[in-house]
Parts: sequence; structure tokens; C-alpha cells
Amino acid sequence: MRTTLGLLILLFLLDCSSPKRQDPIREINKEIVSGNFTRAAALIDSLVQEGQLNEPQQRTLLFTQDSLHRVKLDFNKTKDEIIDWIEKNRLFTPSDSLMDSWERSKTLEFRIIDGEKRYFRNAAPNIFRVDASARELTKILAPGSDTPRDSLLINAFNHKTESEIKGKYLLPKKTMRARYTLMVNADVVPDGEILKAWLPFPRKDVSRQTDVKLLATSPSDYILSDDKTAHTSLYMEQKAVGGKPTVFWIDFGFTSRGEWFDLSEIEAAPYDKSSIVFQTYTAEQKPHIRFSENIRNLTDSVTRNARTPVEILQAVYRYIAAGFPWASALEYSTIANIPEYVVENRKGDCGQVTLLMMTMLRYKGIPARWQSGWMTHPGEVNLHDWAEVYFEGTGWIPVDISFGRGGAVPIQPGQEFFMSGIDSYRLYINSGFSGEFYPGKKYPRSETVDFQRGEVESGQWNLYFDRWKYKMELIYQ
Repeated sequence: MRTTLGLLILLFLLDCSSPKRQDPIREINKEIVSGNFTRAAALIDSLVQEGQLNEPQQRTLLFTQDSLHRVKLDFNKTKDEIIDWIEKNRLFTPSDSLMDSWERSKTLEFRIIDGEKRYFRNAAPNIFRVDASARELTKILAPGSDTPRDSLLINAFNHKTESEIKGKYLLPKKTMRARYTLMVNADVVPDGEILKAWLPFPRKDVSRQTDVKLLATSPSDYILSDDKTAHTSLYMEQKAVGGKPTVFWIDFGFTSRGEWFDLSEIEAAPYDKSSIVFQTYTAEQKPHIRFSENIRNLTDSVTRNARTPVEILQAVYRYIAAGFPWASALEYSTIANIPEYVVENRKGDCGQVTLLMMTMLRYKGIPARWQSGWMTHPGEVNLHDWAEVYFEGTGWIPVDISFGRGGAVPIQPGQEFFMSGIDSYRLYINSGFSGEFYPGKKYPRSETVDFQRGEVESGQWNLYFDRWKYKMELIYQ
């Protein structure tokens, strides 16, 4: 199996542990690499129960054990279930040789877990999203990606207005009201235990998002992070009641306004390499932004004919848009290095290709930063990630590489609108990734990179996504 984040942390624990403790930790690692998850989990239980670990070491081991649970949830399909999905949805039965070829090309993702081959939960539809030859076997269109209806963008682009910044155009505003609900399943913690929840809330420090209002909450007591961290959240606590789900909800309003930069009108000045912006947003940010030899060689090849920052952005954007189709993704917390994963597997969802793009641009000395939240298009409300790129003399411009992978759009920039633009159907939650929370979270996060669904923990441990549900409801005003 590919290395998980939990395994990487466990290897770090091995480096800093005493010689006496290294043997069982090495054995745990060996079992994980071999796919023997049940055995590895039992060994972790045994080592923790010995009581010889300090708190950081114990938490590292428990998170490693938790990571095995996460991988098992992601890889929960059998071969028969994959074939059954294809037969029902694609109207043909794949041969064993065809299945083998999909596995060899990594089109069909699997892991060996406790001696059994298990496939990614969305492996079957992903085959037809990423493999053109597979699509040729059926007349049915590929499963949808995350790109919204073209008509929304066409109408907005035709009503854009100029701004005070050369090359920058504003799109019509959209005002929305939201109810966000997070419901913890009944009896996942004992009756009377306190549950702590962090719910996503719109940022007030993004110029494209205004009129942010908190309208109501349940329970009534809360702490608003107020943009103190990269992840804006509303924190609440509530006692669990036996036999009943624990429900948290918030009502809020906001206005979003898209913008588009005409790159033909932008002449980026030389960067001030001593500035905080340049030094912060051209740096590595491990584990997911690393200038590995593989990334350096790829980026140098892709940008070999690019001379200016704008040309470098264009080269990187077009390369990713053309070569990495959208696919339903593994949970980010189970991937050791997301950009390397995208390159190896030749596919990725919105956040995965965004991190690849950011890594390539930062390596070339172009500041790039993460931005994410929700796409709020009518009928297509979902989690979504994108980025911002900084040009000296112009400022930060939005770049949505994932939306840039759709078909041709009948407006002047076509699908490359998203190379330097963003629509007005957005909810901005995050100005960075893998940040802290306010108030701080004691236990490891369910989502170690992004924050859109929320986070929950008890006094004992984090509650992963299989322990609770979430729902976003929007009213357009």
C-alpha cells in the first residue's frame, strides 16, 4: 500500500523513541506496510497499555491507529461490487484482464488490507472520469465533475464592470443566507459527555465576501474565531443525551462577488523578494508543498518556454488542466504528499490539483496561497478549493484550476476564465491549509488539510466523519 500520513508520523516517533521501544514500533510499521491493519492496531493497543510512552508519543500512536481506520473506510469495496456498479451503470461486464489493466495503470485504486484486496469507495465511477479508453466502451457520459453550469458564468461575465485596478473586472454580487447543520450520531459517546464542535463560518477578511452576519445558533453559547486563524469557525459545546443525536446549527448571511483579471492587461513588476508576502508564499510548507526532485524536474520542463510570471502561471495551469482529470478523492489525511500523489496517479479533485499548482508556482518563485470553502451554485452546492496567485503591482488574483478543467465556455476567455477569475457563487472559509483552530483543538483533526465540513471531538478523542453528518442549506436573496 502507499504510505499513509499516519505511517509517516509513526516513523518520526521511531526516530525519537528509546532503543528499547524501537523494536515494537518497527514491527508496527512492518505490519502497516504489509497491509496487516488488524495486527498493527492490536500492537498499538498493547504498546499504549504498557504505560511507558509520554503523551506526544501515545497520541502519535493513536493517530496512526486512527489512520488505519480512515484508510479502511475509504477502501471498502470488493471486486464484485466494482463489477456490479459497472454492469448497472455502464451496461457491460469488464473482463479480468481489463480489471488488471486498470489496476496496473492506477486507474482502479486498491489496497491489500488484512489479506484482502479492497477498492476505493468511488473507484468504479473514477474509472470513467479519468480513462478515455474506458469511456469508449460505453455511450454513457462520464460521471460529473465539480464544474458548475456554464450559463451562470456567461451571464455574469456579460455584466462585468471595470474596477480601479488595471485589468481587474468585477462580476455582479450574489447574496445568500445559509443554515449549516452538524449532527453527531446517537450514542457515539456516553450519555452526559461534552461534545465540542467547530462549524465553518464565512471569513470577513476576504474582499470578495462582504455583509457577513451571524443570525442564530444552537446552542446559543459560542466562540467565533473571527479570522484569527486560517480556518474561520464557530465553536460550540453540548452534552450528549443517550439514544439521541447531538445537533449543532448556525444561520448566517453573506454576499459574494466574483472578479476576473484580463492577463493581457497585466504587466507584473519584479518581485520584492524581501517582502513577507514573497518569503511566506514561495516557501515550502510540509508535508504537502515540497520542492522534491520530481516536482522540480516536472515544473522546469512545463515552464521551459515561460519567461514572465504570467507566462509561468499560464504554462502550469494549462499543463494541469489538460493532464489531470477530476476524480473523487481519498481523504486528504491518508495521503502523505498530495502533489506527488496527483503526479503519480494522473488525477485529482479540486484541492489536490490546487496543491500541485501551488507547489509548482512556489518553486518558480511565484507567491501562491490556498483559499477554500464552498461552491454555492444553485443545485450544485459542494465543498470546493482554489488558490490565489500574487503578481507584483496587481495583487492577489483568484485561480481555480479545478473549474478550468471543464469544457469550452462561450465567453471571451473560455474555460481559462478561471486562470485569473472566480465566480460570485462562493463561500470563503479558509485562507490557508493545515492551520490551527480557535479555540484550539486538542485531538487530531478529521481533515488535516482543509476545513469545510466541521470538526468534532469529545473529552476522549476526535470524532471522525463516520460518527456524524453535515448539511448546508442555502437561500438566494
